[in-house]
Amino acid sequence: MKRFFTTIKNIFSIEDLRIRILNTIGFLIIFRLGSYIVLPGIDAVALEAELANGPTKGGLLGLLDTFSGGSFSRVSLFALGIMPYISASIVIQLLTVAVPSFTKLQKEGESGRKKLNQYTRVLTIAITAAQAYGYLRTQVPANVIIDPGFFFTFSSILIMIGSTMFCMWLGERITDKGIGNGISMLIMIGIVSRFPVAIQQEVGLKLESGGLILFIIELLALFFVVVGVIALTQAVRKIPVQYAKQVVGNKLYGGKRDFIPLKLNSAGVMPIIFAQALMFLPTLAAQPWADTDAGAYVLTAFNNFTTWQYNVLFGLLILLFTFFYTAITVPSNDIAENLKRNGGFVPGVKPGKQTAEFIDTVLSRITLPGAIFLAIVAILPAFAVLAGISQNFAQFYGGTSLLILVGVVLDTLQQIESYLLMRHYEGMMKSGRVKGRSQFAAA
Repeated sequence: MKRFFTTIKNIFSIEDLRIRILNTIGFLIIFRLGSYIVLPGIDAVALEAELANGPTKGGLLGLLDTFSGGSFSRVSLFALGIMPYISASIVIQLLTVAVPSFTKLQKEGESGRKKLNQYTRVLTIAITAAQAYGYLRTQVPANVIIDPGFFFTFSSILIMIGSTMFCMWLGERITDKGIGNGISMLIMIGIVSRFPVAIQQEVGLKLESGGLILFIIELLALFFVVVGVIALTQAVRKIPVQYAKQVVGNKLYGGKRDFIPLKLNSAGVMPIIFAQALMFLPTLAAQPWADTDAGAYVLTAFNNFTTWQYNVLFGLLILLFTFFYTAITVPSNDIAENLKRNGGFVPGVKPGKQTAEFIDTVLSRITLPGAIFLAIVAILPAFAVLAGISQNFAQFYGGTSLLILVGVVLDTLQQIESYLLMRHYEGMMKSGRVKGRSQFAAA
């Protein structure tokens, strides 16, 4: 405990780090305040009554509500939050793989990245406008709108576009003036904001049923799940690399040994997000045959995320998307070319094509267990609900929420540790270093 307080004291004794932490807290407070301000033209009293009587959102809508910290269901200024920007970023990232002109921009250095950022911002505005219109038409109850009509719809769309761009600006300010990972931090604070309410509800339910011991067991299970997710996030396979010695003038360069760290889960949370986005397709396809036995079976099976049919399909989609996203985010050919250009090679493997094939083979072997583990983590909330845990609390037992929480916390700790070590303070751990996570492309 003494070492903990010493570490806290060291953190706040570094002026630059202290200012960055305070800036981050200030920006996050602004973000949370905006999530409680309802859109102009919405009857707040009627909306509160609607939320009290309405069911908890599930599926992709429930995921969006979790990421926004409840702003989605509260019809607030930040109802769409940062998600349109994340969607635009994913689209641009996929285009850099599929479209040669975008691939060229990515390789042009700083100027190319600036152009890609401009395209991302423009696409964010377009996506926000489309999502805002759909949100107002399908997710906002008609009885809470004071004066429905063209002016309400038009003004609300403009306000939500401005709010999303403001959230994007807040994320950039956290990255520049705070402790980094601004976009991820906004998502994390939205998820964390649901935790106190979820745990309070769970405690209330367990006290009513006289199962306080069960709640303690649930906390222990949650602890081990978090430990497993941390292991999944940090696990790497190190490929040794040897650099050839070079004589330049009278000096000898190179000859050092290094390694290529390949993540067990290189795709991060993106496979779960992609899979979750497609889980509405079975019910959509079955709608025209809802009166038939087959249609009713599909609707019943895939409208409930705790059914075995839903989870089997969900898990298979995660496996497929993990391999797909790993393939486009870990360019083995580029890694091999960079090694060859810098005089590096994998011992026992010829540089160039054979090195790329070797990296592909290793990546395929470690991606399979990583994908299986990721699928298990994704469906754990369903098992938690079946075990009698409330849905709000069960979402912290796995899935996208827990992966993002663990990833952002690890990144933040790594940032803080780097400041401490740079100023010659003792790190945050007695042995080893806090390692980062796999890339969360959406952030």
